[in-house]
Amino acid sequence: MTSSLPEDVQAVFDRFITTELTTIDPGGQPITWPLTPYYSPGAPCIDVTTGIGYPKKANDARANPLVSMLFSEPKGSGLPEPPMVLVQGSAQVDDRDLDANRERYERESVAKLPELAKFTPPALLRRMLSWYYARIYIRVRPERIYVWPRGDTSAEPALYDAHLEEVRSGHSEEPERFHAGPLGGISAWDTRIAELGTRYPTAVLSIVSPDGFPFSVRVPIHLDEAARWVRIEGELTGVPLQSGLACLTAHVHGEQFTWQQNFQVRGDLAFHDGKWVLVPRKLVGGFELPASRLALLRANAAKARRFRRTAKRELARRG
Repeated sequence: MTSSLPEDVQAVFDRFITTELTTIDPGGQPITWPLTPYYSPGAPCIDVTTGIGYPKKANDARANPLVSMLFSEPKGSGLPEPPMVLVQGSAQVDDRDLDANRERYERESVAKLPELAKFTPPALLRRMLSWYYARIYIRVRPERIYVWPRGDTSAEPALYDAHLEEVRSGHSEEPERFHAGPLGGISAWDTRIAELGTRYPTAVLSIVSPDGFPFSVRVPIHLDEAARWVRIEGELTGVPLQSGLACLTAHVHGEQFTWQQNFQVRGDLAFHDGKWVLVPRKLVGGFELPASRLALLRANAAKARRFRRTAKRELARRG
């Protein structure tokens, strides 16, 4: 499908440093993390990868192959005014040969992000860091693609679809699937939520569409501390918002990806006083790369221990 797409859309897949991958967990919760996309123009799939020490996104994609990839952060791509692109597709998890995946990752990651070569440890140490370098690939075959020129969500997006009837009608013709309703209860607050609307003036809002595919879009946000929720701002034409579980992901990275920070807030999307709001239920910090190596060690020491334990279980399960 991708070979028939406009060149500017294929360039987004090829040149963007990050894509926001959304999977759906067994409870119907959409979960969005920024990952590096790997794509060759005209290829049938767009690939992302995760370490065996933190395999949840791969496990969720194996259980429910309906996923999405949003391309909304052009920093470092070198593309002037690129469109925002949402890919909805089916995922295939590749963990049959972890050694081959590790070699592929070591080769492709440096080719994609040359500045990372200076941070790559020697081969012997990489073997000791198998929780990170033993890789699981997720191959996403696009089925439906939305394109917002210049990221303008107030206008109807262009639709490219594997099903001609959907292009003609301009919306999904898939039957409705299970949709998880709001959890309810009081808002769960975290001090880092205060960064939303300030350090992060926009964030990626992810929901589950009525047809079961995740749907993500980058939106301006405003924090309402008095009400203890996050207001979704801007005009979102054609976005299938409905009350239910949602995920709001904030991330930022350097031009060469030598540092990056990210976290997500999972909660209930609800309609209050003519506005959509996210009521926080849980804040989850991501795997971050602070600008200094000392800060890197401090930020991820506890996570690394947890990832090593997870990797040990995953490797034992695979025999």
